[in-house]
Amino acid sequence: MLNVYLLRHGETQYNADGNRYCGRTDIDLTKKGLDQANQVYTLLKDKDFDAVYSSPLKRAKRTAEIATGSNVVTDDRLIEIDFGKWEGKTKEEFTAEDPICWEKWMDNPALATAGENGENGQAIIDRVNSFFEEMMVKHKNGTIVVVAHNGLNRFYMTHKLGMPLTNYRRIVQENSSITIFDLDDEGVFTLHKLNGR
Repeated sequence: MLNVYLLRHGETQYNADGNRYCGRTDIDLTKKGLDQANQVYTLLKDKDFDAVYSSPLKRAKRTAEIATGSNVVTDDRLIEIDFGKWEGKTKEEFTAEDPICWEKWMDNPALATAGENGENGQAIIDRVNSFFEEMMVKHKNGTIVVVAHNGLNRFYMTHKLGMPLTNYRRIVQENSSITIFDLDDEGVFTLHKLNGR
């Protein structure tokens, strides 16, 4: 069984500024985001992990480094969703510009593309599944830390819990919170903790 400590990165300026969609935009943590990562370190410092993995985006990698005090392996499969034309905008801003695009995304995020020219949900699920399937082999009966992003993490958890992807926004993962789950040998997902502090 693979045990996973799944974190969302600490706060960025986009999070603080009306929750702008950051996606692939590579921005730093705010001071609050750095403080959040340090708080996680206090919670994790006495735990043993086989490895620490992160999205290559600096907000996630820096969170992983601070929160674990360990070497971090980046993996492109953990990068945030490509939000296309929604990048850098709040939901209120981009839905006012093109409400139909948002409606298509909310009706069928598996096939619709985010922000018209971004990524679709099935592509997101495929790449994250690929990552965790590899981890199940590489760290069989081990424990790893994975630091990624709000959209990516919510899509993966929604999928693994057997929920329709249209419900992905019903899972909330706070900045630098700890989510704990395991994957058994058949890949069955069991959620133990969400938004731990």
